[in-house]
Amino acid sequence: MTESWIHMGTLARPHGIKGEICIDWYADSPLLLGMPLWLQRGKDEPRKVKIAAVRSHKERPLLQIEGVADRTAAEALRGCQLLMRREDLPETDDDEMYLEDLLGCDVLLPDGSRIGRLDHFEYPADLEMWVIMTDDDKEVLFPARPEFIAGFDMDGPAVVIDPPEGLLDIYLAEGK
Repeated sequence: MTESWIHMGTLARPHGIKGEICIDWYADSPLLLGMPLWLQRGKDEPRKVKIAAVRSHKERPLLQIEGVADRTAAEALRGCQLLMRREDLPETDDDEMYLEDLLGCDVLLPDGSRIGRLDHFEYPADLEMWVIMTDDDKEVLFPARPEFIAGFDMDGPAVVIDPPEGLLDIYLAEGK
């Protein structure tokens, strides 16, 4: 059986000299940091890691990973992804879903017109951006903020967005 991995966060930078690492954590709940986690560098095979300690600093989680005892070792892990096995994640409520479940779904406007499909996610400067690919292979960067998301249809599956005025014009204008 092939593992199904969910990208939960990215190791950002060392903190201090004792091997702590700041992370960009994409999950809603920091409690998931207590679940089994794997570390992946690039396309390497994920390897299980044991979290020795977790604390918060300036509203970001800091991790102490077993075997990472100093700043140099922590720096070597910068950019690695923290993953969880899908089967280890808690069940969602009927009105909840995991972001990964939206990949490949149709992206619609409130009037029902289709923009494209949800291709992947990016997190520049701690912002969640959805990358939408149009049918003519244009890339739309959409700020996934609650006020711009009108709803979800998991039967479709589809997500309905209500982007800020002018956003789509930037990406979909003729000649781009």
